[in-house]
Amino acid sequence: MGTPCDLQLFAPDADAAGSMADVAIKDVQRLEAKYSRYRDDSLLSDINRVAELGGRIAVDEETAGLLNYADACHRQSGGLFDISSGLLRKAWRFDRGQLPEQDLITALLERVGWEKLQWSAPQLKFLSPGMELDFGGIVKEYAADRVVTLCRRAGCRHGLVNLGGDVKIIGPRADGQPWRIGIAHPRDRQAMLESLALHHGAVASSGDYERCIVIDGKRYSHILNPQTGWPVGHLTSVTVVSEHCVVAGSASTIAMLKQEQGPAWLNQLGLPHLWTDMDGRQGGSLSRA
Repeated sequence: MGTPCDLQLFAPDADAAGSMADVAIKDVQRLEAKYSRYRDDSLLSDINRVAELGGRIAVDEETAGLLNYADACHRQSGGLFDISSGLLRKAWRFDRGQLPEQDLITALLERVGWEKLQWSAPQLKFLSPGMELDFGGIVKEYAADRVVTLCRRAGCRHGLVNLGGDVKIIGPRADGQPWRIGIAHPRDRQAMLESLALHHGAVASSGDYERCIVIDGKRYSHILNPQTGWPVGHLTSVTVVSEHCVVAGSASTIAMLKQEQGPAWLNQLGLPHLWTDMDGRQGGSLSRA
């Protein structure tokens, strides 16, 4: 998953814990192999080879479910959550410390847009050649939900899954106490915004602090608006709590993409949440500020 992952399980003995962990880890590795854009033998690479030519491909049931969810997020976000926008990373190289040329962004935007493909399960058809899909905004959170389901089926009732900060709770700690989950401060790595006490559910955050470049005092984050090709502004971090990690993750990302309208959209969504903005303000139902 390209990020530190952590699995904490309470089990009757070490053998039972090892068996549960093995099932969980193998499924995360399966999803990594299936949807990684870094592996030539992944299903996603197969899809993107078809996308490059402007062709069509039939997908399996699991992938269809992810595409259905991506379609729902696209509609819910007014077109801002778009899994075809990963192509813009070819312009935004955050290891170079410089801004991309607008001409390159404009050229890439010609090949970005969920509306430029037709999706009717199981057929995925690309209407414009040179496109590309990226499940990075969904599959890690989906994997966390999957791990919890598999661990519960294996008999685990107490534990926690943390895939790069996307957290899903299997069940409370063995003594019945809640898990304490810290929310990172977007500007102070040594501080936390809040600490949540949760017995169940999932927590996910999006922000401008993990991957970014700062040029002339201005921060440019990795969260890119698929309509402009430029990084979002206004909000610096969003955390959402939901029963499902994939919902928490997509909701936090959509709120970041909505920028000034993000807080109002979160209020309308009705899930517990916390946001901070570039002026240092903090809000949301989880805020104590």
